[in-house]
Amino acid sequence: MQDYKFPLDFTFHIGTLSNDFSAVDANGKMVAYVKQKLFKFKENVGVYENDSKSNLLYNIKADRWIDFSACYSFSDTTGKEFGKIGRKGWASLWKAHYEVFDQNKQLKYTIREENAWVKVMDGLVGQIPIINLFTGLFLNPAYLVINGNNETVVRLSKEKSLVGRRFKVSEVKKLNGNDDDIIILSLMMMVLLERRKG
Repeated sequence: MQDYKFPLDFTFHIGTLSNDFSAVDANGKMVAYVKQKLFKFKENVGVYENDSKSNLLYNIKADRWIDFSACYSFSDTTGKEFGKIGRKGWASLWKAHYEVFDQNKQLKYTIREENAWVKVMDGLVGQIPIINLFTGLFLNPAYLVINGNNETVVRLSKEKSLVGRRFKVSEVKKLNGNDDDIIILSLMMMVLLERRKG
């Protein structure tokens, strides 16, 4: 895809019907525009070069169901699959847990919620009328991308906001350049899924 200049900001567009957001790098350059296609039986997400949506870079599609959760595959414009992300079954009930695979279906990374208590508190406080409107100001989850050596390489955090529309992606350990796309695409899909859950 490209050489990412971290941190990246994912900003959801609340004025649109579809669940879409822009990804902007540290220099303020748009690196992707992500649009979730509406009214599809199976999840279908387009990743475009910019908000004009004239140049499709990647597709993310639900391709099968494992452990009651869909697995989402990444493909380029030729349709060649080069990676996928899947929710880790029962582990995701308590704490968000995803697995990221390369084109050979080898496990490369896991994505875990940094602190499960944030999700629990958000669930509890989110049930209280009026107060639930302000949970985005003080209950903001973070997610860690962990490699096979159990090292955190990237951190995604929800930024303080009333409507939960901004996320920041920070590089913790220098990426090798080979897996940058599957990491970023995994985080894009995960943000769509987790944001839908609340």
